[in-house]
Amino acid sequence: MRPQRTVLIWAILMAAAIAAMTAAAPAGSASARPNIVLITLDTTRADRMGFLGSKQGLTPNLDALARQGTVFSRAYAHVPLTSPSHATMLTGTYPQFSHVNYMGDPLDKVLPFLPDILHKNGYRTGAFVGALVLDPLKLAPGFERGFDVYDAGYHRRGPGEDHYQSVERRGEEVMKRAVAWLNKRPSGPFFLWVHLYDPHDPYDAPEPYKMRFPNNPYDGEIAYTDAVVGKLFSALKAGGAFDTSLIAVMADHGEAFGEHGENHHGIFLYDETIHVPMLFKLPGRQPAATVEAPVGLVDVTPSILQAVHLPVPAAVQGKSLMKFMASGTQAASQKQIDSDAQRPVYAESRYGHLSFGWSTLKAWRTGKYLYVDAPERELYDLSADSMAMHNIASESKAIADTISAQVAAFYSSTKSEATAKRSLNAEQSESLHALGYMSSDSGAASDHETENGPDPKQKIAVANLLYEAMVDFEDERFAEAAPVLEQVVRLEPNTPTAYLQLGRSYIALKDFQRAISPLQTLVEKKPDEAFARYELGCALVKTGRWDEAAPQFEAAASQMKTSVMMHFYLALVYDRTSRNDEAMTAFQDALKLDPNHFPANLFMGRMLARQQKAAIALPYLRKAVKLRPDAIDAHRFLSDAYAQLGEEAAASREMNEAERLRAQGASRLGTAPEDSADAPR
Repeated sequence: MRPQRTVLIWAILMAAAIAAMTAAAPAGSASARPNIVLITLDTTRADRMGFLGSKQGLTPNLDALARQGTVFSRAYAHVPLTSPSHATMLTGTYPQFSHVNYMGDPLDKVLPFLPDILHKNGYRTGAFVGALVLDPLKLAPGFERGFDVYDAGYHRRGPGEDHYQSVERRGEEVMKRAVAWLNKRPSGPFFLWVHLYDPHDPYDAPEPYKMRFPNNPYDGEIAYTDAVVGKLFSALKAGGAFDTSLIAVMADHGEAFGEHGENHHGIFLYDETIHVPMLFKLPGRQPAATVEAPVGLVDVTPSILQAVHLPVPAAVQGKSLMKFMASGTQAASQKQIDSDAQRPVYAESRYGHLSFGWSTLKAWRTGKYLYVDAPERELYDLSADSMAMHNIASESKAIADTISAQVAAFYSSTKSEATAKRSLNAEQSESLHALGYMSSDSGAASDHETENGPDPKQKIAVANLLYEAMVDFEDERFAEAAPVLEQVVRLEPNTPTAYLQLGRSYIALKDFQRAISPLQTLVEKKPDEAFARYELGCALVKTGRWDEAAPQFEAAASQMKTSVMMHFYLALVYDRTSRNDEAMTAFQDALKLDPNHFPANLFMGRMLARQQKAAIALPYLRKAVKLRPDAIDAHRFLSDAYAQLGEEAAASREMNEAERLRAQGASRLGTAPEDSADAPR
């Protein structure tokens, strides 16, 4: 798109938003409440922000906002993962209370939820999220509660799609949708949440940011994200809503670049992934301020509610930060401020446990210390060791013991009764894989009190290897992924995701015999893993072991009862092994789920025609032709059925059409299941 056209589009959108933002507010108590804009930056390190001391010049728009608001220089996430971290922000509760510990964990309706509270108090609410990880139909169930509009609609990457057409949207696209909503929303106060995913890997900023940062693509993503945020600020200013709105900006977590051995994020709890940028601009004018008291993302919801004069639900565990932001509010007593300035901050990670069976980690930041509760516990004096490189736990045992007791007491007092942990379904697991994450499938106990295992510090190299292999796999670099995955399963046998992706890599490379072993191992470890059963069935079919494949597809279909694909492939295997009655039932099961499923209609009709039941086959084959008039075999099979019935003219017509399509090079779906594009691959 030409730069002039981009500017024109944004000018039109901002001008249109002026009318919506300045429309007369309805009568009632809600009309006096300020608008609220919440901007969350995914995977954004605090040390890249100019307002937190960076000299790289990456964030001019955020720096300008900081000069009009309050910066919290020691703000921390409580979980280094996207949806659990956003849950702490939007509920004001800790992960041990909400039980949103991992992507895919549902947000319970009984939890306090900021968007729902605001909506019930007259706010128009809109959410615009940047990736599949916050899609409520995929990996963030329950997050849509209280929103008039929740703009997501993501899916796993399909053939011919790129990353930004499936699992993620660039920030500019997310922001255009948000500004368009501002234009169309009804009058009254609004709550707008914009989530920008760009700093998350893969780091691939658009031009000119890619060219500006050729050796540090992550920084390019940060600069691009800041520019996108600036466009929202411009739209708000053009509409007259900037000065009168509460604007809150924060990251959900940071990113590690090997400082403590971890690449990316999710497992460790050091500052590179837990220290996050956070700032608030209140309505009206206020002097710029920097608060050095330690605070957490759990404090976001109570702060916003107090700022707009709404009561904070009793279940909220965070503390309002309004006492630090004197702007038309009565400042709290110095004693209260001093007390909160000493409040410890808790963080945890269950990712290593849920994905690999390693120990859960818990962190406690208090005074000058960072304590990490691990099999080999860690204590760092950050006043002398700001990078947390020298573990003094063994030489400062009394301090470590005292802090350990504090962590245990805090955890016990802030947790809620555990509910039955729901396993991720197959679709959620596949969605995680598409984003480069492992499933929560180690088979480890779900009881948080027994989340023991090997120390992640001793295993982090395995996590790094698996992550890189997952990226290669999603980018279809199967030859590169396979040897790395082989290394992972040797180093860490308790990694189901690695076995699954290793088998899939060999299938993609058409090395079907080699695919069988890892998939068989996975099926033995996790008999209920539907996709493992399916992939093993595919590999067995491709090596001619149809009878052995049948139980695998049977198990897959029984575990994914609503999957047309599983029932269809089971039908094909039954058909090939002459289990005609069972094939008929499986085809019917597939067609009950989707009457317009082309392959099921096609192969059901072909099977019936082969059994000399052409009259019964005819409706299925006619439908297949209607659904895919360009499919050669649909016409050919229909021709055979007409010939059986003695309808020679119709048979000739369909055969001629099949030959015409063949001459044109059209698709050929049919003949034998093992050769079909719709048969087990």
